[in-house]
Amino acid sequence: MRSRVVKPVLATSLLAAAASGAGAAVLEEVVVTAQLREQSLQDVPVSVSAMSGEKMMEAGIGKIEDLQAYVPNLYMSESQLSTNIFVRGLGSGDNQGFEQSVGMYVDGIYYGKAQLGRAPFLDLERVEVLRGPQNILYGKNSIAGAVNITTARSSDEFTGSVALTYEPEYEDRVADIVFSGPINDALGYRFAARVRDSDGYMDNLLLGNTAPQREEQTLRLRFDWEVSDDLSAMLKLETGSFDTVGRHAEVILALPSEATGAAALVWQERTYLEILDNTNVPLLLTLDADSSINNPLRDHQNSRQHEESETDTYNATVKLDYYVDGHTFTAITGYMAYEFYDLCDCDDVGAPLFGAEFFEDYWQFSQEVRWVSPVGERFEYIAGAYFQMSEFEFHDTILIDSDFEQQILNFGDLATGGSFGDVEDGIGDAGDEIVGQRSPRDFITDSTMWSTFFQGTWNVTDSFRATAGVRYTDETKEGRRKLDFAKADGTIDPRGSEVDTVLAIVFKAERHDLKGERREQQFSPLLSFQYDISADAMLYGLASKGFKSGGYDARSNATPDPNDIANPHAAANKQQRIIGSFEYEEEEAVNYELGLKSTLFNGAAELNVAVFRTEYDDLQVSIFDGGVGFNVGNAASAVSQGLELDGRLAITEHLMLAGGLALLDFEFEEFPNGTCAQGQAPTNPNGIHCDKSGETNQYAADWSGNLALIYSRPISDNLEFKANLDVVAIDDYNPSANVDPRMDEDGYYKLNGRIALGDLDDTWEVALLGKNLTDEYIIAYSADVPTAYTVTQAPTYFGFAESPRTIALQLSYSW
Repeated sequence: MRSRVVKPVLATSLLAAAASGAGAAVLEEVVVTAQLREQSLQDVPVSVSAMSGEKMMEAGIGKIEDLQAYVPNLYMSESQLSTNIFVRGLGSGDNQGFEQSVGMYVDGIYYGKAQLGRAPFLDLERVEVLRGPQNILYGKNSIAGAVNITTARSSDEFTGSVALTYEPEYEDRVADIVFSGPINDALGYRFAARVRDSDGYMDNLLLGNTAPQREEQTLRLRFDWEVSDDLSAMLKLETGSFDTVGRHAEVILALPSEATGAAALVWQERTYLEILDNTNVPLLLTLDADSSINNPLRDHQNSRQHEESETDTYNATVKLDYYVDGHTFTAITGYMAYEFYDLCDCDDVGAPLFGAEFFEDYWQFSQEVRWVSPVGERFEYIAGAYFQMSEFEFHDTILIDSDFEQQILNFGDLATGGSFGDVEDGIGDAGDEIVGQRSPRDFITDSTMWSTFFQGTWNVTDSFRATAGVRYTDETKEGRRKLDFAKADGTIDPRGSEVDTVLAIVFKAERHDLKGERREQQFSPLLSFQYDISADAMLYGLASKGFKSGGYDARSNATPDPNDIANPHAAANKQQRIIGSFEYEEEEAVNYELGLKSTLFNGAAELNVAVFRTEYDDLQVSIFDGGVGFNVGNAASAVSQGLELDGRLAITEHLMLAGGLALLDFEFEEFPNGTCAQGQAPTNPNGIHCDKSGETNQYAADWSGNLALIYSRPISDNLEFKANLDVVAIDDYNPSANVDPRMDEDGYYKLNGRIALGDLDDTWEVALLGKNLTDEYIIAYSADVPTAYTVTQAPTYFGFAESPRTIALQLSYSW
């Protein structure tokens, strides 16, 4: 069996460097648990990228959003109301009802809710990113991939460390503290804590502060107990909070109105030139908004009302391992919960049009048992069962507490000849009824799920292995969503009031109270083979079928009945038919992958290649409704296919080259119910949606990659110098959920670098860490500015911008 392992490498660079000779340097083996047992990464028949906790600390990787720079085909971004994680062009969109298509697993516990993707990394042994469906061993909905996180275990001797990171430009401060050691010969402990405080890099011109201001605290206590020679136990207790004030979002494009006559006003100016010569009259300034909002430029400046979010997380994990004659029996019990509050300036401009409040409360209990056979037998297997129950509550409401939205709607009503107001109340009064308006929405869903799984490998010969696996899952879900209209004091507006008419037209919302219960039974098979071409090369192939369970839509503002009139008491010419959503079905994936893992030049280099094709049916997508809500639908079909390369080369014993490259082709083969872009005429017969068949998805760049040059060398009897330079690159991409071509982003490359000096015993180290040294302006997520097009027919967009160039000082001391 081969034993060399890697981190990613760009194939052409690897081969070019290798041609010059690699000397006697040999790469270190990387051990992963991607298949629930310790293996060399080079022996795992799936596309995997792995990074150690030490390397993550050195690179300043604090969460998944930072990790994506080093794992091609992985994308993570914070959106206005959620968190998006995509692998190979597939992920779950903006809807709190979703469980993520890319599953997160921390010490074997499934973290399925989007908000947990923002949690900071702390004292990790390693992180593994598995690309493609992982439905057998990582069974809970991991249809696009899995992020497998392993925390550091206790040490045999008393050790400790303190690491401090300080970035002066934006006052970003991070402190990590670890204490670990034995309590007695059998019991050890490990305590880890992280505190982070940051002022943020976005200037808020309206409030005169910066954003996003972050405060993070995470505490973890872990015990590892060798109960006997045959039994070991682990207990982990963890709590954390990550709070922010403000958002790193700004308006990035404001186009002229597509209307004529009195309504032909822009929402905001587009350029400084237009501001100077008054080419267009911005409506928001006409109504006396603060002049700071007139800045739709890509300059890390925004103009937003006060915003904040607070998240508290809790986790308890117990793991038991019992060993009998080489067999391992494992039981993992987990409790995980979080609470989340968010105050959002959801109109995305500094004018006090409307905001929103969000509350999430989630808890989950899970129990897994599995049986892992010894390695080296003719037949090896992993078998087990899994049980999970969970409950999720989501509450939100729109906030209209000033008369600014009233003025906007009254103006729109007047300019369009009364398209908003009721006939009997006259033209130009649409906004009079909605000051102090609320839209209390309550959503709750609970789930009970159990599954059994088996994966067996037949070592047919010393060089050929065949594997078959299957998971059977049975899940029951209940859901309820209720939406009403009320005043700030909680008084419910009477049905049939003008509020129903205005909110139906502007926010595409209608009152409703929906309930449902569903049960799914899923069967996920896998077939794969491995063939050792030589002692240093392994060819593998696999075919698998996976599922992601259906559920209930938390964010839709209307019922799914296309014949239902949202405001039946309005005048006939004001009545609206709005198509919302509630229940959505499971999605299905069939995946094919062919790969090669090889060790070259007597262990000095590694090159891994994977070719994949994944076919999706009934793909779950979150579709922006053009107002402020999202509707979940099942796109008929999509295909994701491409090529992934990764590897390393030890050029000398002091210098290593590493990198990765991903080529991706993602296409919706059939998607009739897509979100229309602002101003785009519906092409679906329902008169609301646009057919996106033949188009690509957000975050589906044709190629992405990274290349790292890593150098370390002793410079005296007790000092070591380290340096690395990373190049991160991506082709043109689109970060918007509706893939509006006006939101196409140019490809870019950025440089990250680090230089360090420390002692050879790793007792202390001083380093400078630079991120985005090329100072690229990068949009991680973009979307329509709500109500801008509704009122003025002026296409307007906002985006979440990544940090500009930063240079931080890192200090660490260990004992």
